Amino acid sequence: MARTLRLELAVNGAFCTRRWEQPENWMRLTRECGFRVHEFCADVIDPFFSGDTDFRLEQARAVREAAARHGVAICDIYTGVATHRFHGLSHSHPRARERMKQWIVDNMDIALAMGTDAIGGHWDAIPVEVLQDQDRHQQALERICQTFRDLAEIAKAKGLRALYDEQMYIPSEAPWTLAQAEMMLREINRESKGVPVYVTVDVGHAAGVHYGATGDDLSYLKWLERFAAVAEIVHLQQTTPDASAHWPFTEHYNRIGHIEVEKVLAAIEQSHQAWQDSPLQEVMEPVSRTYLVLEVIPGSTHTEERVLRELKESAEYLHGFVPEEGLRLTVP
Repeated sequence: MARTLRLELAVNGAFCTRRWEQPENWMRLTRECGFRVHEFCADVIDPFFSGDTDFRLEQARAVREAAARHGVAICDIYTGVATHRFHGLSHSHPRARERMKQWIVDNMDIALAMGTDAIGGHWDAIPVEVLQDQDRHQQALERICQTFRDLAEIAKAKGLRALYDEQMYIPSEAPWTLAQAEMMLREINRESKGVPVYVTVDVGHAAGVHYGATGDDLSYLKWLERFAAVAEIVHLQQTTPDASAHWPFTEHYNRIGHIEVEKVLAAIEQSHQAWQDSPLQEVMEPVSRTYLVLEVIPGSTHTEERVLRELKESAEYLHGFVPEEGLRLTVP
């Protein structure tokens, strides 16, 4: 039976980090740069660092109101750089794991106040000592999967719809290979009593060559073909094969980068076309909507004028493939 897949373009709010303070400006600039959908960056309102609980929720509600004024939809909240810096969900000590788990639960409350129903990202870096011990590494992966199952139940009780776990490109940030991503999705979602946990595919994260990744693990198209059917979020960035540069899609960066948006769209469609052959269909349902989120992380020395100019140029380029109203694909 045929079903409809909707693809929409969005922008990640990382460009606001350390630059603009007011929710009005975050949403105004999103719309002025050519985007109708915003993926909120948790570095902008951090659950632990951005004031007390009341202030954070006030800020989240202000975002919701500003988004409505400017005709912007908040599709989800995603982690920024901060949580990648810690041994979190896999930490050997339960108190460290619980602290990161609380960060995620607090972020759920911010999302609900902001008017969105999904959060995602990466909350962990497996220690080198653990990676070097096969048994301890396996135990760490099991802890991560169990914590995601627990979080999925908490999310459901709070009224969220989904959680996202991002594919990465170094062994300490799981999943970093195709096989590991499939294993984690199966383990987390198998007999789940919570919301579904989807993978986020970042086209710049097939860059594991420095740690010995080979073959399909180094192909952003293979990642999409394998997992786009269970990815409500796909992060777009221009980059080179051996890096996650988070460049914009400007004329300059498109000349030196290797990401081809037309091939991205074809790989997403292929993933849905082949869904009936996916082993994940035993534990998950395919998504009906995917946001193609431009995730530009500008350097600190980039002026605000340059950041906004490159975002506008990127929006114009990407809308050549995905119109503002989105794309609808019919898939089996």
